Amino acid sequence: MWQIIKNEWHFLIRTSAFLRISIGFLLTLLLAVYLGNLQFDQQEIHYQIAKDHLRAQWEDIDEMNPHSAAHYGTYVFKPVNLSSSLDEGIYCVTGNVLRVEGHVQNEVVHSEASQMQAVSRFGKLKSALLLQYILPLLLVFLAFHSVSSEKQSGRLKLLILQGAKLSSLVWAKALSVWLYGIGLLTLTVWAYAFVNLTEISTEVMVRTLFFYLSYGMYYFIVSTLTIYLSARWQNATVALTSMLGIWILWTVFLPNILMSAVESWYELPSRNVFQAAMKEDRSKGLDGHNPADDRTAALEEKVLKQYGVDTIAQLPINFDGILMQADEEYGNQVWDKHFGNLRTTLRLQKQRYQLAGIINPFISLQNASMGFAASDNLHHHEFLVQAENYRRDLIKALNNEHAYGGSRTGDWSWKANNDFFRSIPDFEYKPVALVSVYSHYAMDMAMMVVWVLFVSGLLFVGTQKIQIL
Repeated sequence: MWQIIKNEWHFLIRTSAFLRISIGFLLTLLLAVYLGNLQFDQQEIHYQIAKDHLRAQWEDIDEMNPHSAAHYGTYVFKPVNLSSSLDEGIYCVTGNVLRVEGHVQNEVVHSEASQMQAVSRFGKLKSALLLQYILPLLLVFLAFHSVSSEKQSGRLKLLILQGAKLSSLVWAKALSVWLYGIGLLTLTVWAYAFVNLTEISTEVMVRTLFFYLSYGMYYFIVSTLTIYLSARWQNATVALTSMLGIWILWTVFLPNILMSAVESWYELPSRNVFQAAMKEDRSKGLDGHNPADDRTAALEEKVLKQYGVDTIAQLPINFDGILMQADEEYGNQVWDKHFGNLRTTLRLQKQRYQLAGIINPFISLQNASMGFAASDNLHHHEFLVQAENYRRDLIKALNNEHAYGGSRTGDWSWKANNDFFRSIPDFEYKPVALVSVYSHYAMDMAMMVVWVLFVSGLLFVGTQKIQIL
């Protein structure tokens, strides 16, 4: 079999058109790797500059009322992962800046797509764009006539008469095409590793390995299926048309149709409905600026009893701070309810969409590629959760300082000093554990393994029924 593969490669290398296309595509791939790395470096620099600037601004607060500081707030930035230079995923549309302040859980803003029309319409030139759409097309054009042309020319019959096994011939052709895809994929990964040699960690290496495996399996599926069609059809044009139809169905129609179906089964509320529902629930709770509220009265009674006094004015602490923290905690319950429902719906949408990989391996490839490149919804939501936890800790520290820092109820002119503001830690994002990433995308990898077994069986059984002219 290896001799047949070597012969196939000798034939391909002698074809000048093949060499020109391969070199051109390889240069484009290397350019995509370089640009992806350049963008990562620039994002990393801007991220650090903005983070340091906001921290310095916070630490420079000389004296300020803690509640004013809660309204003043600060910003946290979504960090970039080195792996995302291979696949941008959803990050160009989700935004990367989040304001954290009291009384409200804000949304992420400043996405690249909202600021650059070209990005919103065409996306960015990333390695994944070429590896997902263009390289499989090259494999199709390389394989569609591989067997059918041998049949039409009578060469296949001659090789069989000389003692060659039909199954070995067909498998050798499939593997030679697959190895072409693997070769370009390997060069891409090597180039990525070379330009990031000093920054690659164990985590990035493991992510890249799974990224490589997912693409390797997809290229095997495309190569083997194209060779199968080439062997089954007598005419190479029919084989090419069939495979191009499958490619268009996989990459254009099915992802949109299936995602629309999943979104209709598990529908998300509109922005207006979502915000109105939260506002309604929020209004039923404590209002930090409305001491006449029933909940305020209950809290006031509890605090007076705790300190053994009759009026708020007799309290040795600032009741306003306690009231505002109680309001925040009620607001957290409201946000946990609504954002929790939202995340549950998104998770169900994602899981059902992953099941679609059984009829479309391209969906599994896209999911796995984004997941292992750390540019998917899982990583985005993890940032939102960590940012919200930080916001709650920050606002609680400010409210506690307002309540117990030395002021009395009604004294809004009281100010905390600089030492207090400097003592509040900065936001630090903790990367998603690899175990969690793998568990989320095990289904996509399993789907592609099923497809590898299916096309292998298809080629094995199909070659038994080939008519040799």
